Amino acid sequence: MSNTDGQIKRGVLVIFFSLVLDLLAFTVILPLFPSLFDHYEKHDTGTLYSSMKASVQTFQQALGVPDNFNSVLFGGLIGSLFSFLQFLSSPLVGGLSDIYGRKPLLLITMVGILASYALWAAADSFAVFILARIIGGLSKGNISLSTAIVSDLSSEKTRGKAMALIGVAFSIGFTLGPVIGAAFVVWSKGTSNWFIYPAWFAIILMVLDIIYVVYFFEESLPLEKRSGSVTGSLGQAAHFINPSSLFAFHLVKDLKAEEWRNLKRIGMIYFLYLLFFSGLEFTLTFLTHIHFSFDSMRQGRMYAFIGITMALLQGVFGLMSMVPAFFIIGLATTTAWLYFGLFFFSAGSAIVVPCLTTLVSGYGGERQRGLVLGTFRSLGALARAIGPLVASLVYWSVGPALCYVLGAVLLIIPFKMMQKTNIPNQL
Repeated sequence: MSNTDGQIKRGVLVIFFSLVLDLLAFTVILPLFPSLFDHYEKHDTGTLYSSMKASVQTFQQALGVPDNFNSVLFGGLIGSLFSFLQFLSSPLVGGLSDIYGRKPLLLITMVGILASYALWAAADSFAVFILARIIGGLSKGNISLSTAIVSDLSSEKTRGKAMALIGVAFSIGFTLGPVIGAAFVVWSKGTSNWFIYPAWFAIILMVLDIIYVVYFFEESLPLEKRSGSVTGSLGQAAHFINPSSLFAFHLVKDLKAEEWRNLKRIGMIYFLYLLFFSGLEFTLTFLTHIHFSFDSMRQGRMYAFIGITMALLQGVFGLMSMVPAFFIIGLATTTAWLYFGLFFFSAGSAIVVPCLTTLVSGYGGERQRGLVLGTFRSLGALARAIGPLVASLVYWSVGPALCYVLGAVLLIIPFKMMQKTNIPNQL
């Protein structure tokens, strides 16, 4: 192995471990939302919580959702806001990294994430907590930056395996983070400001992550390979928030006609996949609680199973495994059948996004890679902002079985689109 190969391998591993720290900090809050909402319902002195609760209750009553799922819908609303803010920020962060380098933008986003955790720790009101989530959502462009860095540091032959490492980092984060968060709830039960303990855990992880990146990550985009200035694509500010421009990748320049068609098609496949997937993923909480009497601990074990299976199956199965997954989950009558469906669900989760990210990273060249991947990530965030709301509407309108069967059928659309996409051999 040459020195260059060694440096590439080291750089990818640095980003992998950085992502693990970041995702552990990010996911620790996920099982805490119901308890956080209960806390602010009792102790918030402002009007934001009560007004948002009234809106959620109106939605819940219109759909016929049981009262005990208000916190789930509330969490979905906050999650959709977080994803929508990622939709707004990811293309800009990616484009700026093409000009000023990956490391400065990576550190800026990480400092923003750290600030959001610090606000969470000090959130004595619901308004401050929402402000923390807003800052966190706007700062979460570090994920698209990490994919750009991995693409910078890998060759065409090794890019797929390198991108799979990002999937493994997600699997680790989403397996361990929620379990740690739930443990904090149990450990700090009875204390008034119990949430400061998981918040400080996230703060410590982000401080370690920032120090780690400062000292161990070397810039992956040298000066001679950067974009020239902000006068080009970044000057077209409207394109950064216009969904039609993002779907058309109007910010990306100098592509051949066939490359442009492929890039737009892969972006649409990614959006449709995450639109259907994220909605059905969100309603799993309803399904398992109502039909299988899962409490929060059993749901935690379910998500741990998903995360572990994803880590083990990286690169083994593809997009089409999601179709039987949601058929089986939606029609399952026993826990064994549910977990059989979750196996296919995990397999699809493990490979689809890394594969699509690998494909799209081959477009735009080194000078536009951050912009391409930022736009791509933005489309996924938009899908995650819309999917849970639409799926909740369908779930409570027509029932879980038809909702999941319909989702499985719709997932055939991106699969068929992928079959018709002409992917160059080098990708």
